[in-house]
Amino acid sequence: MSKPEPIVSGSNRQIQSHIKERFERNEKALGLKPMMGFGTSTSKSRITKGLACHSQEGEWEFVTDLPSEIGGSDTGPTPGVLGRAALGSCLAMGYMMWASKLGVPVDNIEIEVEADGDFGGMFGTSDSPAGYTEIRYLVRVESDAPEADILRALDMGGEHDAYLDNFARAIPCVRSVKIIAPGETAS
Repeated sequence: MSKPEPIVSGSNRQIQSHIKERFERNEKALGLKPMMGFGTSTSKSRITKGLACHSQEGEWEFVTDLPSEIGGSDTGPTPGVLGRAALGSCLAMGYMMWASKLGVPVDNIEIEVEADGDFGGMFGTSDSPAGYTEIRYLVRVESDAPEADILRALDMGGEHDAYLDNFARAIPCVRSVKIIAPGETAS
């Protein structure tokens, strides 16, 4: 099956019919063949210098780093920036997908993500968790649709959002280790 052309022109309202069409095509295919929905994604991240890290998944590559105040070189966004952006962008896309599916016209969706934490947890100087203690997000929707329709699309989008689920549910993280001696090649 050939990959459909990306949607790149038109207003969000014009593009919504294409999003709905593709949503329903995937919904039908997964309803007929549920195993098509299962898969594994793999990213590789490698320290390049100091705390700077190069990450790649498929054709996508990017650099993350930490601020100089804590030993980094400020050569890229922190992993926290990408994590918050992953949550915000996934929510925005999911809301737009469900608004399109449900026929709710939307001109724009913006998500603002705030996260509280205690760096003492990361440095082992407090009993706080190393991660966030609370995450909040504000959803701004530009639409002239009835409020009840907008809220229904947001509820459906939130109920089926992968990153909201990832942040809200404890997921087993399984570590494996391979020690490589200097000069040895990794396999």
